[in-house]
Amino acid sequence: MRPVRTAARSMLAAIFVVQGWSAFTNPGRLAGKASKVTGQLEPTIKAIHPKLPTDAETLVRVNGAAQVAGGLLLATGHATRPAALLLAGSLVPTTLAGHAFWEIEDPAQRTQQRINFLKNMGLFGGLVLAALDKEGRPDLRWRAGRTYKRAKKHLRDSSPIPLHHR
Repeated sequence: MRPVRTAARSMLAAIFVVQGWSAFTNPGRLAGKASKVTGQLEPTIKAIHPKLPTDAETLVRVNGAAQVAGGLLLATGHATRPAALLLAGSLVPTTLAGHAFWEIEDPAQRTQQRINFLKNMGLFGGLVLAALDKEGRPDLRWRAGRTYKRAKKHLRDSSPIPLHHR
């Protein structure tokens, strides 16, 4: 299953690397659309730290850098779960700013933006699956339960006095 996971992650990551690089190197072309979302985020950003940048162009560049980094990590199989979460988080403002089909009057443009919105929702779903993928390894709950059962059996087997008599 490893080659399938590697190929799937690489395919999922490709759009983030390409489009993230484009946003990072040329944020001006996206800043106008992004400003409606970045403007709403400004109070939250200022509450985190007053010196953090809040201008749309810088935030588009930061989001693009996050997408490139997350996409490369996901594609190369390094820190895949955090990378998928980073990409999913970066996709939310991207989708809200770039594909707000409900605000568009022209039917053809509205349809195109709805398609792109739904595509991003599909990408988001794939990223959630990638973030939850443990590559066949059991989760922490299962491992803890197994350790507990083994310890209990070991104590029962090695105790000179049966545990049920204590």
